[in-house]
Amino acid sequence: QVQLVESGGGLVQAGGSLRLSCAASGFTFSSYDMGWYRQAPGKEREFVARISGSTGQTYYADSMKGRFTISRDNAKGTVCLQMNNLKSEDTAIYYCKRERRFISSEYWGQGTQVTVSS
Repeated sequence: QVQLVESGGGLVQAGGSLRLSCAASGFTFSSYDMGWYRQAPGKEREFVARISGSTGQTYYADSMKGRFTISRDNAKGTVCLQMNNLKSEDTAIYYCKRERRFISSEYWGQGTQVTVSS
Protein backbone atom coordinates (compact mmCIF):
# COMPACT_ATOMS: atom_id res chain seq x y z
CA GLN A 1 0.00 0.00 0.00
CA VAL A 2 1.04 3.61 -0.42
CA GLN A 3 3.10 4.95 2.46
CA LEU A 4 4.56 8.41 2.96
CA VAL A 5 6.74 8.95 6.01
CA GLU A 6 8.01 12.42 6.85
CA SER A 7 11.00 13.19 9.02
CA GLY A 8 13.30 16.07 9.86
CA GLY A 9 10.98 18.37 11.75
CA GLY A 10 11.94 19.99 15.01
CA LEU A 11 12.56 23.19 16.91
CA VAL A 12 14.73 25.86 15.31
CA GLN A 13 15.43 29.52 15.96
CA ALA A 14 14.27 32.18 13.55
CA GLY A 15 16.74 32.54 10.72
CA GLY A 16 17.76 28.90 10.96
CA SER A 17 17.29 26.01 8.56
CA LEU A 18 15.68 22.60 8.50
CA ARG A 19 15.53 19.85 5.91
CA LEU A 20 12.42 17.72 5.75
CA SER A 21 12.38 14.34 4.06
CA CYS A 22 9.56 12.13 2.90
CA ALA A 23 10.16 8.47 2.17
CA ALA A 24 7.62 7.03 -0.25
CA SER A 25 6.78 3.40 -0.94
CA GLY A 26 4.07 1.26 -2.45
CA PHE A 27 3.86 2.95 -5.86
CA THR A 28 5.94 3.96 -8.87
CA PHE A 29 7.43 7.08 -7.36
CA SER A 30 8.71 8.70 -10.56
CA SER A 31 5.22 8.63 -12.08
CA TYR A 32 3.78 11.08 -9.59
CA ASP A 33 4.18 14.71 -8.74
CA MET A 34 4.93 15.18 -5.06
CA GLY A 35 4.09 18.10 -2.84
CA TRP A 36 4.66 19.64 0.55
CA TYR A 37 1.85 21.33 2.42
CA ARG A 38 1.58 22.80 5.89
CA GLN A 39 -1.03 23.53 8.49
CA ALA A 40 -0.53 26.07 11.25
CA PRO A 41 -2.65 26.04 14.41
CA GLY A 42 -6.11 27.39 13.73
CA LYS A 43 -5.48 27.71 9.99
CA GLU A 44 -6.31 25.70 6.92
CA ARG A 45 -3.76 23.48 5.26
CA GLU A 46 -1.86 25.38 2.59
CA PHE A 47 0.32 24.60 -0.38
CA VAL A 48 4.07 24.97 0.05
CA ALA A 49 5.79 23.41 -2.97
CA ARG A 50 5.39 20.78 -5.66
CA ILE A 51 7.75 18.90 -7.93
CA SER A 52 7.02 17.04 -11.13
CA GLY A 53 7.78 13.34 -11.21
CA SER A 54 8.87 13.30 -14.84
CA THR A 55 10.52 16.66 -15.44
CA GLY A 56 11.54 17.80 -11.96
CA GLN A 57 9.87 21.13 -12.56
CA THR A 58 9.13 22.89 -9.31
CA TYR A 59 6.38 25.18 -8.10
CA TYR A 60 6.27 27.25 -4.93
CA ALA A 61 3.85 29.32 -2.93
CA ASP A 62 4.84 32.95 -3.27
CA SER A 63 5.76 33.33 0.39
CA MET A 64 8.23 30.43 0.18
CA LYS A 65 10.03 31.38 -3.01
CA GLY A 66 13.71 31.99 -2.41
CA ARG A 67 13.65 30.40 1.05
CA PHE A 68 12.39 26.86 0.41
CA THR A 69 13.68 24.33 -2.11
CA ILE A 70 11.90 21.12 -3.03
CA SER A 71 13.86 18.24 -4.53
CA ARG A 72 13.41 14.55 -5.20
CA ASP A 73 15.44 11.41 -5.74
CA ASN A 74 13.45 9.03 -7.89
CA ALA A 75 15.93 6.22 -7.35
CA LYS A 76 15.50 6.42 -3.58
CA GLY A 77 11.83 7.35 -3.55
CA THR A 78 12.36 10.44 -1.48
CA VAL A 79 11.24 14.04 -1.69
CA CYS A 80 12.86 16.73 0.42
CA LEU A 81 12.12 20.27 1.45
CA GLN A 82 15.07 22.48 2.36
CA MET A 83 13.86 25.41 4.43
CA ASN A 84 16.16 28.37 5.02
CA ASN A 85 15.76 31.66 6.83
CA LEU A 86 12.86 30.27 8.80
CA LYS A 87 10.38 32.64 10.37
CA SER A 88 8.00 32.21 13.28
CA GLU A 89 5.11 32.14 10.82
CA ASP A 90 6.59 29.00 9.28
CA THR A 91 5.61 27.11 12.43
CA ALA A 92 3.24 24.37 11.33
CA ILE A 93 2.82 20.69 10.73
CA TYR A 94 4.35 19.88 7.35
CA TYR A 95 2.81 17.16 5.22
CA CYS A 96 4.10 15.24 2.25
CA LYS A 97 1.54 14.48 -0.44
CA ARG A 98 1.38 12.25 -3.47
CA GLU A 99 -0.53 14.35 -5.93
CA ARG A 100 -3.53 13.06 -7.81
CA ARG A 101 -2.83 11.57 -11.24
CA PHE A 102 -5.63 10.64 -13.63
CA ILE A 103 -7.85 8.35 -11.56
CA SER A 104 -5.22 7.61 -8.92
CA SER A 105 -5.98 9.07 -5.52
CA GLU A 106 -3.92 11.52 -3.58
CA TYR A 107 -2.19 10.34 -0.42
CA TRP A 108 -0.92 12.20 2.63
CA GLY A 109 1.81 11.46 5.10
CA GLN A 110 1.25 11.77 8.83
CA GLY A 111 3.07 15.10 9.08
CA THR A 112 6.10 16.41 10.91
CA GLN A 113 6.08 19.35 13.31
CA VAL A 114 8.23 22.39 12.60
CA THR A 115 8.46 25.00 15.32
CA VAL A 116 10.34 28.24 14.78
CA SER A 117 11.12 30.26 17.88
CA SER A 118 11.57 34.00 17.63
